[in-house]
Amino acid sequence: MRFQPLVSAAARSLAVIALGLGVVAASAQITPKTIVFGVAPGPYGDLIKTAIQPGLEKKGYKVVVKEFSDYVQPNLALANNSIDANLFQHRLYLDKFSADKGLKLSPVINVPTAGLGIYSHKIKSLDQLKKGDIVTLANDPTNLARALRLLAKEGLLTFKKDIDPVQASEKDIEQNPRGLVFKPLEAAQLPRTLDSAAASVVNGNFAIAAGLSLASALKLEELDENIKNLVAVKTADLDKPFVQDIKQVIESPEFLAAVDDPKHIFKEFQKPEWMKAKAAKASAGAKAAKAVKK
Repeated sequence: MRFQPLVSAAARSLAVIALGLGVVAASAQITPKTIVFGVAPGPYGDLIKTAIQPGLEKKGYKVVVKEFSDYVQPNLALANNSIDANLFQHRLYLDKFSADKGLKLSPVINVPTAGLGIYSHKIKSLDQLKKGDIVTLANDPTNLARALRLLAKEGLLTFKKDIDPVQASEKDIEQNPRGLVFKPLEAAQLPRTLDSAAASVVNGNFAIAAGLSLASALKLEELDENIKNLVAVKTADLDKPFVQDIKQVIESPEFLAAVDDPKHIFKEFQKPEWMKAKAAKASAGAKAAKAVKK
């Protein structure tokens, strides 16, 4: 019996320790989960902060946006777990980059996107381009092909027969009626060439990052669905709750309202098909409700 106080003291100590561990566990559970998004320079970091981050914070997440200087690092960082998701690329680029590098990355959902534009500080119209003028464009395969397709659509070049325009390169040009010089460069450098080149085909994000207005482009591309930007994650993470929460936030009315807010540049972006369908459904519902009231 003389040992009872010692046993009780030990029990009390264990209880205190257990209680302490319980407090630590409880505090860990209420600590916000963190989602790190990777982006390239341009508007998509702002899109996350303005239209995605608020919804994720309501779900208990802390959101961090990490900007990379090019189109290569965001996917490598995603593959090596340095970030949790990225938003900077379209499906064609994601598929080719993943195949070339042996990465297992997957798309989650498309978002409003600023397309390529042909910009110039020297001319006011494409009709003013003349023999020997330099036109700069992105050197990565998918965006090079996009730029060439846009130039072809505007009558500045033609492709050889039986080539795949999605994979077109300078070698696939058959006719160059204006005698232009096409100069592929790193996409991020293209806005800087406008002081020397006659024109440049600039990706939307880099154009906006350089202070170029989409409305100032001589021509803008019409985006196919497979070249509208998307949120990407590791394929192994596709079914994880944080990925489903990202998708739910982007599909929410709050996201749509932020995108359509006139004070944001996103209103000028081309919307993905799922957003168009949702807007059309809402419009049809509103008209039906109005008809019933009459």
